[in-house]
Amino acid sequence: MTTNKLAVLMLLVASSVPAVCQGLSKQDTGGTLPILWSEPSDIRSRNLSYGAGGSEDKPQPPLKFVKEDMQGTNPKFTAEDRNGVKWTVKMGVEAQPETAAAHLLWAVGYFTDENYLLKESDVSDLPVHLKRGQKFVTGGQLHDVRLKRHAKKIGEWRWRKNPFSNQRAFNGLRVMMALINNWDLKDTNNAIERDDHGSKYLVSDLGASFGTTGFGWSWMGSKGDLKSYRQSKFISKATPGYVDFGTPSRPAILYFFNLPGLLRRLRMRWIGRHIPREDAKWIGSLLAQLSPDQIRDAFRSAGFSPTEVEGFTAVVQQRISDLNKL
Repeated sequence: MTTNKLAVLMLLVASSVPAVCQGLSKQDTGGTLPILWSEPSDIRSRNLSYGAGGSEDKPQPPLKFVKEDMQGTNPKFTAEDRNGVKWTVKMGVEAQPETAAAHLLWAVGYFTDENYLLKESDVSDLPVHLKRGQKFVTGGQLHDVRLKRHAKKIGEWRWRKNPFSNQRAFNGLRVMMALINNWDLKDTNNAIERDDHGSKYLVSDLGASFGTTGFGWSWMGSKGDLKSYRQSKFISKATPGYVDFGTPSRPAILYFFNLPGLLRRLRMRWIGRHIPREDAKWIGSLLAQLSPDQIRDAFRSAGFSPTEVEGFTAVVQQRISDLNKL
């Protein structure tokens, strides 16, 4: 091969790299294949009581406190179970909706962390006073906490620039965020995790789900609240080519006193808008393969009451039906 031809070939190879790796934030994929979604051939038999980790990976209490985690808005700490497996323990209002959301996303082929809800668990070596979340601890015992298995996080990815923009699976993920009313779509809530199959792209924080379509005057009703979820608007506009969804919605007026926060929230609105109609129907066809009992299992696994389980399931089923009627 001549020097000129070799130079041209090298230039073509180099120019193709950004098409795969554009928009990645703080990560080194190490040359592994980026993956957002894996086609599920077994949707009808997937066990939404456990999600991605299955029954075999569920945490084994009692837990041992390791260290407090000060990141994010909800109180968290790292713990080990009796098998030495490390988990991030999240307390508070996000624990239940995040568990249900992760199991639903996994059911239709999206990568999620292994999330489990523990109704109660003893924890040894807890400090006398946690910096956050002390009110959720009673006599060394936790109640209704979400445990997320530690994974090898190698970075974060951006909604606006990523290897999957305009692909059907990416648009399906945007629809899923609207279906579960996950309005807190910051890039910092996304993760890239590496395993033997490649670099998996996932939404790693799903706690702001199953409530309002956006942050309002307060946290009340914004997460894991059946009344708010039931009353919220799912599809806001449909044209022959595209669909707009209600989530994420415009932030409450209080954000006008916080200009940086207002701008951040307004920049997220596109995620639920102008989604190709055929892609919305596609993810709806996958969701339609779930039985009512499978959907109930997702909410049961998150520790919701029987009334809440039935209520959330009914809304999800109606939204699936709406997608399939597009």
